[in-house]
Amino acid sequence: MLPRARFFNPNQKMSVVLILTSVLASMAGAGDIVGRVDLVEKGGKKAADLSDVVVYVESAKARPKPGKEVVTMKSKAFLPHVLAVSVGTTVEFPNEDPILHNVFSVSAEGFDLGLYKRPKSGSRTFDKPGVYTLYCNIHPQMSATVVVRDNPYFAKAAKDGTFRIEGVAAGEYKVIAFHERSGDGAPVMVKVPATGEIAATLSLDAASYKRVQHKNKFGKAYGREAY
Repeated sequence: MLPRARFFNPNQKMSVVLILTSVLASMAGAGDIVGRVDLVEKGGKKAADLSDVVVYVESAKARPKPGKEVVTMKSKAFLPHVLAVSVGTTVEFPNEDPILHNVFSVSAEGFDLGLYKRPKSGSRTFDKPGVYTLYCNIHPQMSATVVVRDNPYFAKAAKDGTFRIEGVAAGEYKVIAFHERSGDGAPVMVKVPATGEIAATLSLDAASYKRVQHKNKFGKAYGREAY
């Protein structure tokens, strides 16, 4: 009796590779990056509220974790003012005011969600990493920033500047802090342990920041507020 033929299944090989990769990743372990960031304003004065600072790990080989977030338009403001998300995240922009608002950005390829009022909402999926500045085409005082990262290792700082980035795969990385008035700060190298945590201290300099009135979505100066 001839032996039963055995056929190669490429999907089976792929499954084995994925399992081994997962096992090796778990064996490598993961730790937390903790620390504090400060922001120097004009005159050398340190900022009292650091809650709009985003701290992130650069060039980490880890897949982003997209999700769903909300930025609300209320009392002629975007809330929250700064949002940090992974690539692929969809952000909803509900209008809770009884007047018309608009969400547009000229960052990257740009987008425009048009005009709508309560209870309507618009949305945008951020498919590319980068820093996106958002405005309303009617109310020039409205602005927000969405920081989109290509890995899941990022966090917003607390008001006092402390932060924690959890579950970072063990290894050496650059850690960078960002604020809309300073841009990216100087990177700090850290070596994340397989367990426990590593501390990092970061600094941002906004002493030379000068506010310039942005243009509307047509590239022109805002006129008199109509709504």
